[in-house]
Amino acid sequence: MTMDGAMNAPARTNAGRSVNSDWLRALKLTAAIDQNPRRTLPLAFEEIARERGDAPAILSHRGGLTFRELAEKARRYARWGLAEGLRKGDAVALAMESRPDYVAIWLGLTRIGVVVALVNSNLVGPALAHCVGVANPRLLIASPALADICAPAAQQSGARLVICDDAHEAALTALSAAPLELDAQTEPTIADHALYIYTSGTTGLPKAAIVSHKRVLNWGQWFGGLLDVTAADRMYNCLPLYHSVGGVVAIFAPLLAGGSVFLRERFSASAFWSDVVEQDCTLFQYIGELCRYLVNAPESEAEKRHRLRAALGNGLRPDVWAAFEERFRVPRILEFYAATESNFSLYNVDGEPGAIGRIPGFLAASQVVRLVKYDMENDAARRGADGLCIACGPDEPGEAIARVANDFEGYLDHAASQKKILRDVFKPGDAWMRSGDLMRKDSRGFFYFVDRVGDTFRWKGENVATAEVAQAIASYPGVLDVNVYGVEAPGRDGRAGMAAIVAAEGFDIAGLYAHLAAQLPAYARPLFVRLSASLEVTETFKHRKRELAAEGFDPRALPDPVFFATSERPIYAALDLALYEKILAGVVSI
Repeated sequence: MTMDGAMNAPARTNAGRSVNSDWLRALKLTAAIDQNPRRTLPLAFEEIARERGDAPAILSHRGGLTFRELAEKARRYARWGLAEGLRKGDAVALAMESRPDYVAIWLGLTRIGVVVALVNSNLVGPALAHCVGVANPRLLIASPALADICAPAAQQSGARLVICDDAHEAALTALSAAPLELDAQTEPTIADHALYIYTSGTTGLPKAAIVSHKRVLNWGQWFGGLLDVTAADRMYNCLPLYHSVGGVVAIFAPLLAGGSVFLRERFSASAFWSDVVEQDCTLFQYIGELCRYLVNAPESEAEKRHRLRAALGNGLRPDVWAAFEERFRVPRILEFYAATESNFSLYNVDGEPGAIGRIPGFLAASQVVRLVKYDMENDAARRGADGLCIACGPDEPGEAIARVANDFEGYLDHAASQKKILRDVFKPGDAWMRSGDLMRKDSRGFFYFVDRVGDTFRWKGENVATAEVAQAIASYPGVLDVNVYGVEAPGRDGRAGMAAIVAAEGFDIAGLYAHLAAQLPAYARPLFVRLSASLEVTETFKHRKRELAAEGFDPRALPDPVFFATSERPIYAALDLALYEKILAGVVSI
C-alpha cells in the first residue's frame, strides 16, 4: 500500500508530529498479519514475553503479572482447557470483574482454538441467560463474586459452571507452564473465531459479534502503531474488559509493544490523577463520558504532575475536548470511531477537535465508507425514484455505510447479520454494511458523529436497547403498555433513559425500580418514568419515540406525572420543579 494519497490531507499535527508517520507505522505493523496465518495474538504475545521477561505487564490494585507470569498463566489455562476436553471451535463464556487473570484466561483458551464469549459482568437475570445461551458454551467461567448470579444462566444453557476460587487456582498452578506444541489440526489460524463480544446492535437483546484471531491481532498492532507505543509506555485502563476497546485495544496495544497496563476495576474521578501519577502512566484509554467527569471534578494537585502523553478513545464531545485539553495539558488526543461488529473504523490521527476521523487518500481504496440519506420514520435508507440510495452532500447528516467485501464477520445469529447488510445501494446487486449511526462529513473529509439510528441510544458509555428495557418493564405487574427512549440531559453525554408507561389502576410504582434492578444493569434502568393515559403509535403500530424524546423530562412542559430514580435513589419519586432544577444544576447526580 502506497502513501500517494497522503498529500491531499494535513501532513502534520500538534507538536510537529508527522501524521503520515503514524499511519505508516500502523500499516507496517499490520501488513504482515496475512503473511503468517498461524501467528495468532497468543503467539505474538509469547514473542514479546520472551523479550520482556520479568518486566511488568498488567498491574492492578488486586496485584499484577509480569510478562513471564502472564505467559505462564495463559499456558496453564491452555492445558487446563485441553484437560477439560475443550477443542478447537468449542465456546467458553467468561463472566468476571476486571483483573489480570481475565486476560490470562482468554489468552490461554484462544491459544488452543477455544472461542471465549466475554459476558458483561453487570448483567443479571434473563439478559445474562440470553448472552450465555447464544454462545452455546461448554463451560461458564465466573469469579466467586458472580457465582450465584451466573448459576441459573449456566444451568439454563447446559454449560458447566467453573468458579475461579482458591481450589481452582491451586489446580491450575499444578499444571505445566512450558510452551505448548500443537499440531496443525489443533492450532488455530487468524481466520478462526477468537472471541464473541456482545453488542446491542440497534434493536433487541445483546448480540454476540464474531471477532476473529486476525481482528484481535490487528486491533492491538494497529493502535500500537498509531500511538507509537514503546516499552516505556503504560496504559491507564478503567474500561470494562468485556468490551473490545477496554478488553483488547487498551490491553494489547501496549503489551505487544513491550509496554504495560494498569487496570482499575471502576473509574473514579477523585482517584484518577493520583492513580495516573503513582502508576506512572503515559497513555489513557477513555470514553467521552470519563473525560467529562474529569473536567467537572474539583482540581487535584496530582493533575499537574502527570506524564500522560496521549489519550485514546471515542465519544469525546467538542466542548469537553477543548476543556480537557486546556486543563490537563495532555499533548495528544486520538479519537476514533469503531464498532465490534463493524467492517470499518475511522481515526482522527490529526487531532481535529470534535471529529471522529477521516480516511486518507492512501486508504480510500480499501476503506470505502459513504453517508446516505436516512428516513427516520421508517428506520431505513432513503431511496430515489430509481430505487437506489441517495448519497449525502458535505455536512449533510446521513447513515454511515461501508462496502462489504470479505471483511464483515457479523454476529453469531446469521439473520441478525443479514439485517446489517444494505443491498442495491448505488447499483443493483451491491452490498454495504449499515453502521446504525448518523454522521456528517465536512469538505475536508473529516467525519463527525451525529446520533444513533433505530431504537438504541448511548448512556454511560453503553448502548441501551430499548426493546430489552421495555421487555423488563412490561413484565412488572400493572404495566399495560410501555415505550422506552432516550432524552437529552443538559451537560451529560449520551441520552438518559426514560419510559412512558400506561398502567392499570392501583399500579405500584414504588416497587418498579427493584424489579428492574433484578433484570437490568444500572446504566439501562430508566432514570425517568412518565405515567401516560395512552401511547401514540404509527399506522403500522410502532411506538412514536421521536416525539416523546423531544418533549424531554421537564415536569412543567408535560401533561403527565414524571418520576425519577437512580441506583443512589432506588425508588421512583415524583419529579417536581425543585428536583428538576437540582438535576439540571448537577446537584443531583444522574
